[in-house]
Amino acid sequence: MSRPLRALVRRTAFRHNLEMARRAAPHARLLAVVKANAYGHGLLRAAEGLAGADGFAVLELDAAVRLRDHGHAGPIVLLEGCFDPSELRVCSELRLTAAVHNLEQVAMLEQARLAAPIDVFLKLNTGMNRLGVPPAQVAVAHARLRSCANVGSLTLMTHFATADDARGVQWQLDAFTRMTAGLDLPVSMANSAVLLRYPQLARGWARPGIMLYGASPFPDRTGIELGLEPAMTLESGVIAIQELEPGDSVGYSAAFTAGERVRVGVVACGYADGYPRHAPTGTPVLVAGRRTRIVGRVSMDMLCVDLTHLPQAGLATPVVLWGEGLPVDEVASAAGTIGYELLCAVASRVPIVDLD
Repeated sequence: MSRPLRALVRRTAFRHNLEMARRAAPHARLLAVVKANAYGHGLLRAAEGLAGADGFAVLELDAAVRLRDHGHAGPIVLLEGCFDPSELRVCSELRLTAAVHNLEQVAMLEQARLAAPIDVFLKLNTGMNRLGVPPAQVAVAHARLRSCANVGSLTLMTHFATADDARGVQWQLDAFTRMTAGLDLPVSMANSAVLLRYPQLARGWARPGIMLYGASPFPDRTGIELGLEPAMTLESGVIAIQELEPGDSVGYSAAFTAGERVRVGVVACGYADGYPRHAPTGTPVLVAGRRTRIVGRVSMDMLCVDLTHLPQAGLATPVVLWGEGLPVDEVASAAGTIGYELLCAVASRVPIVDLD
């Protein structure tokens, strides 16, 4: 028999969450962000569940090609654009849209020999200071792209750094407004946090990502609290039971020492499966539908849970690491990280089972 660990993915959750994005942005077109193997859920699986979106956004050219090969005919945006002229030729042949975030990419477009123009998202740096054309270069980049025979439609894009916290977006929105003054072009500004907190900015092309998978972009609210449904449930089972006496320890470095009698269940899931090694004692977990905690240090293939108050739990009792009944956001918060990281980190050795 194989290990009991598996990831259950529910396509109806994708559809529900996409509808939540649609309600938040009724006047925008939705680019479903499916980068990083659809946040660990499987690119093609997620694309099928999100087929109602107006297009997709990915990072790698290979992912865009896979979507085209599997019949997705709508817009597909490469969020970091192209890094080589050969990639521009593929974009032209497959009708892909490329982000442009520096003048070098503008020059590459100007010099390319393409069969047909490609649509472009011109990314503006409004203060996040990762990718994007700085304010002083916007007019030049815009003029050169508008006059370039290899460019079809042009959309202005930016990304907000603090949409998920108290600082908000106004400081970057003001910069975007100044940078785009006089440019009558479609825009793309709204990610999941903006859609949920500042829906008035969701115009042109919105780019929902984490919310489509049922997790939250905010540190103080879970996806469930936002009305989202978890697309992934990571579940396993108890594979051993240990009875600890006071003073006994469990796991590497004896990171947990019992102060009283503690009944411990060993669960088939560890950091090689994508569970965070740094999750401390007390991180929540569901055993047979009831909440308890992990104890001790997460190891490569196993972790331990407290069964002291769950006498009915035994070998093969089901365990939910995150998902239905236990938001991934809550587990991530206990581990000092974010739900994005946990979902993206699920290892390839973990079987994925489609529930619908």
